[in-house]
Amino acid sequence: MNLPRQFIRPLIVCAALLGIGSTLTACVPLLIGGVAATTGMVVVDRRTVGQQVEDKSIELKIGGQFRSDFGDAVRYTVTAYDGVVLLTGDTISSEFKTRMTDIARKVENVKSVSNQIDVVKQMASFGVVTNDIWITSKVMTMLATTKDVPSRTIVVTVDRSVVYLMGLVTQNEGDLAAKAASQVSGVKRVEKLFQIVTPAEAKRLDGAALVGNSTSATSTTPLGENTSNALGGMSENTPPSGGAQAMPIQ
Repeated sequence: MNLPRQFIRPLIVCAALLGIGSTLTACVPLLIGGVAATTGMVVVDRRTVGQQVEDKSIELKIGGQFRSDFGDAVRYTVTAYDGVVLLTGDTISSEFKTRMTDIARKVENVKSVSNQIDVVKQMASFGVVTNDIWITSKVMTMLATTKDVPSRTIVVTVDRSVVYLMGLVTQNEGDLAAKAASQVSGVKRVEKLFQIVTPAEAKRLDGAALVGNSTSATSTTPLGENTSNALGGMSENTPPSGGAQAMPIQ
């Protein structure tokens, strides 16, 4: 069945808001058919399954504490990758932003925290949030169809049209991913919070992940891509390697 173009975006947004956004990444290779097979895409997450589970646990613990302490006074997304935590969203209180950093830092196995929560007079509208979801889907598709970008090991977070990229990548892979994301319509800028590895280490991690997946029934979908979201500026602490780098949109 062919749907009119004007209905496609609302349907994608509604699907994401209904909580099935976690299936989007897994579906990208299916949606683009044979394209993914010819772009050199890495189809595994370079984190171990144990680290993926730990990252999800970190997200849930921080998100639960935020809900308990702040309720509707903050709009936030918590994303964890290999113990590095990214906080995005907004709040009307600078004190709340500081407390959120402190809460995240105290969670077990958190290595560093990049707090990008904006202090604003009015929190983002429903339209802003849905637009971020739409941009996320477009960036993920762009990464999945870009040659030499290991899209399955890159976690995409979008807040107020700013794209944040996290993952274990080589310098070249990170640069290619950021450039691809910056070309997506609607993106204001791209922030790279990658952990940089050597090409040899990337190859080793890919091989280890493939071996692990061949002997386990565990899904290879990166758990970090389905972040704790309560529909919720740069880091006070940068990731242990690679750091956070901004790529302004030309």
